[in-house]
Amino acid sequence: MKLIVRLLAGIVAGVIIGLLVPQAGVIEALARLLVTFKSIFGEFISFTIPLIILFYIMSGVANLQQGSGRALGSTVGFAYLSTIVAGSLAFFMASTFIPGMVELGSQAASEGGGLKPILVLHIPPVMGVMTALVMAFAFGMGISATGGSELKTVVDQAKDIVELMLSKVLIPGLPFYIAGVFAEMAVDGTVFSTLKTFGVVLMLAIVMHWIWLSILYFSTGALTGRNPLSMLRNMIPAYLTAVGTMSSAATIPVTVRQAKANGIDDNVVDFAVPLCATIHLSGSAITLTTCATAVMLLTGLAEPTYAMILPFLLMLGVTLIAAPGAPGGAVMASLGLLTSMLGFGESAIALMIALYMAQDSFGTACNVTGDGAIAALVERFGRTAEEPMASAILPEGQEG
Repeated sequence: MKLIVRLLAGIVAGVIIGLLVPQAGVIEALARLLVTFKSIFGEFISFTIPLIILFYIMSGVANLQQGSGRALGSTVGFAYLSTIVAGSLAFFMASTFIPGMVELGSQAASEGGGLKPILVLHIPPVMGVMTALVMAFAFGMGISATGGSELKTVVDQAKDIVELMLSKVLIPGLPFYIAGVFAEMAVDGTVFSTLKTFGVVLMLAIVMHWIWLSILYFSTGALTGRNPLSMLRNMIPAYLTAVGTMSSAATIPVTVRQAKANGIDDNVVDFAVPLCATIHLSGSAITLTTCATAVMLLTGLAEPTYAMILPFLLMLGVTLIAAPGAPGGAVMASLGLLTSMLGFGESAIALMIALYMAQDSFGTACNVTGDGAIAALVERFGRTAEEPMASAILPEGQEG
């Protein structure tokens, strides 16, 4: 919550500085410093993206515990399907309602706007996004299959270094980065239309979370013979806990307790809920898809179509498996896909980060609430009567 306050302060400071630029030379110098920081910090984000994908996904795949095969496969399958369908529904809702609510293309001139950085520094990434993704899965599955403990230790330590870089450099620097972005927009005259869009998109994302949870629980109720309203009511404490903690992992004890209150087998809950805290991110997919659609319309980047969004969603469902545990980890993990598959530039990325972080707690709450429905489906379809349930262990530091 402190980070959200800092981000909001960064937005306000950036807007004020940008609006005052024409009146004062000192303010213009400050604005140029902010834009310089934004430029260099943006390069650092681009450098970090492949490292996040490489080490987090490699470590996440290598650390997936070997539970009973059918239960593990069913849990992963239901979670992945939920994420893709939720994201698809979010796209259709966003592409239907957002065009009538925002000024389309109003942000198109923001890339390379009126303020110029004092210094331009290029930091090329060590590899491309798709190279990092393929390498992560190839080596992650290889480590899991061969039990390569030494290589696994190296990968986990590298992931810890990247996580330290995220928590000590990237996340603390985001408010200043966002301030630079909004200072640029204020100078260009596009800031107020952008802020109006922020409110529309955030409200639409939260409404979509509850629409999806209703669909998920009513479908689960029909398939398992349970009362969906009763199931949803029992999961409310998990939702509220996640809003406060902004972490699926921190909410696991409450999610487990409430899922068991729905009458789901204890062994199934103990297996499925910790695993879903890592791999089930339907709320995050809804927000990312809604925000990406809005940013594409707002910037005039491209006319979003489902043919464009579906491949992005299919890759997003895989990439989010190992989203970093820091606040906003899902959006940080998705940046590579946004740039490589949807063509997002620096300003579009900054808008995505600001939009996502503003509602991170609600996306996480949707994720964990949906975990109760996934556990019920796994109990119904995910194992044979003779098949024992193994304990699922959440890789350290994961976010939902």
